[in-house]
Amino acid sequence: MLLADYQKFVSRKRCGDYDAATILIDIHKAIELANLTDRQRQAIELVYFGELTQAEAGERIGIAQNTLSETLDRAAEKIADVYYYWASHNEGYTSGGRING
Repeated sequence: MLLADYQKFVSRKRCGDYDAATILIDIHKAIELANLTDRQRQAIELVYFGELTQAEAGERIGIAQNTLSETLDRAAEKIADVYYYWASHNEGYTSGGRING
């Protein structure tokens, strides 16, 4: 999943990798379009962008690690749905198409 490799894309972008920059833009656009709950968005930000463990993120949010894990799974499904939509409409990074919306 792209979120798991988020920090790798950030590093590659810093080295001038245009494709990594494009992927990061798409990830953020997909998150924006995924209709995530506040808790799902916060969990993604803490775990993938902030590089906290699920236990640390759960503690910060005030939920158990297994609940945080379930929250991330549901968020990932919603984000994946955006990518599936893009793929079926020739949009997003997989096709090199433009993102509309």
